[in-house]
Amino acid sequence: MKLVDEFKKFIARGNVLDLAVGVMIGAAFGKIVTSLTENIIMPMIGWAFGSIDFSKYFIRLGEIPADYNGSPTDYVALKAAGVAMIGYGEFITQIVNFLIIAMVLFMLVRSVNRIVDELEEKKKKADSTAETPAVPTDPQLDTLREILVELRKPKV
Repeated sequence: MKLVDEFKKFIARGNVLDLAVGVMIGAAFGKIVTSLTENIIMPMIGWAFGSIDFSKYFIRLGEIPADYNGSPTDYVALKAAGVAMIGYGEFITQIVNFLIIAMVLFMLVRSVNRIVDELEEKKKKADSTAETPAVPTDPQLDTLREILVELRKPKV
């Protein structure tokens, strides 16, 4: 029973829930970036370089099975048939995906850091301009402090 209670405490912590939300948002963001890369950026790059479809660039390492009826240049069909290949076109696509995600995260972190720096600067400026209120001194309190100091002195 103690293990279940500890697990409940662990799950109820805010940072665990924040992590779960972050993972879900990251997965959704990954799908968006993949779609952006595959459906917009890579076709535009392919168009600019002469209708190159990067996802179909590969080097065939193994023999095509005798019962294979598809095209010898169809990467997906050859892969499904179990032909050993190096799919460097897909690798290029994944590099572009990574670079897009890295750039977006860089811009996000940069923006957040700027906001945090501005807030800290405003706080420092407010702290430095804030006047410390003058504490009125009472002659009786001063006398009591002096007596306390004398009492704390070691007796000889």
